[in-house]
Amino acid sequence: MTYVKTHLKREIVINSIITIHYFEYIRDFIFHGEAHDFWEFAYVDKGSVRIQAGEEQYLLHAGDIIFHEPNEFHAIESVGNTSPNLVAVSFVTHSSAMQIFRQKRCTLTMEERTLISKLISIARETLATPMNLPSIEQVKLRPNTPFGSEQLILLYLEFFLITVARNHANTQNVSPQNPVPKISPERVMNKSERIEKIIEYMEFHICEQLTISDICEAHSLSRSALQSLFHKEKGCGVIEYFNNMKIERAKDIIRDGTMNFTEIAYFLSYSSLQYFSKQFKKATGMSPLEYSSSVKGISRSLRGDDTGRNI
Repeated sequence: MTYVKTHLKREIVINSIITIHYFEYIRDFIFHGEAHDFWEFAYVDKGSVRIQAGEEQYLLHAGDIIFHEPNEFHAIESVGNTSPNLVAVSFVTHSSAMQIFRQKRCTLTMEERTLISKLISIARETLATPMNLPSIEQVKLRPNTPFGSEQLILLYLEFFLITVARNHANTQNVSPQNPVPKISPERVMNKSERIEKIIEYMEFHICEQLTISDICEAHSLSRSALQSLFHKEKGCGVIEYFNNMKIERAKDIIRDGTMNFTEIAYFLSYSSLQYFSKQFKKATGMSPLEYSSSVKGISRSLRGDDTGRNI
C-alpha cells in the first residue's frame, strides 16, 4: 500500500523569542517609548494603562491586549488608582498571517487569558532571567530545563496567536482615546522637569541595582551635575534617593501582603534578606516584621477587630 503525505499548512510560526515579561508597575508609572524590528504584545492583567501606538493613544483595562508590529513606536503610562500588572511578550516571526494583528486591540476571552497564564508559567520554569526587570533585553535559559519546555513556549505562543486570530476576526478594535495629548518629544527641560524624568527612570528600574554611572549615562549628565541636582532639589544624593524609593516600594508590598520578606528582597534586588532587613530598619526604625505587625495592628484597630486575626 502506498501512502500519500498530506502537507499541513502552518499559518503562524514563531522563529525566536526576544523577551517575556510580567511587570507589576507602580502607580503613575510612565515609559516614554521605543520602536524595534520585531513583534510585541502587551496584555493588561490588572488595572488600566494608556498606550501610545504610532500616532494614536488607547486606554486599556484588565483583560485588554494590544499588538505592536515591527518598527511601530509605542509608549505606556499607568492610569487610575490601581497599580497595573502587564504581560509583555516580544518575538520574531516572518509569517504573512501576522498582518491580522496590525493595529489589533481587543479584549481576551477566558480561554485566551488561560493560554497567556500557561505561557508565563512555562516561561518561569524555563528562563533564568527575571521576568519583572524591564531592562532585560535577551532571555537566558536555565540549566537543565524540563524536557520540551523551550518548545512549549513557542507552541503556547503560536496557539495563543492562532486562537486570538480565529476568535477576534471580526472584532472591532479598541477605539483611540480622544482627545489625549501625545507623549511629549524630547525638549529643553528645566531642573524640575529633568529631575522628574530621572525619578521616572529610577521607578522603571526600581527592581534593579542602579549605579550613578547608569543614571548619568541614561540622561547625559556628569556625575557631579547629577549629584548637585539631587542635593539642591531633594536634599540628598541620587543613590540615597533611589534606596529610599526601594524602601517605600517594600512598604507598599508589605501592606499589600502579596510577598513574604524573602520574595521582597529578591524582587527589589537586595543581595540578601539580611541586607534588606538592615536597610529597611535603617530607613524606618523598624524591621520588616515589626513594620508588618504595626500595619496589621493599625488595620485591626481601624476596623474594630480585636480578635488578632491576620489581614
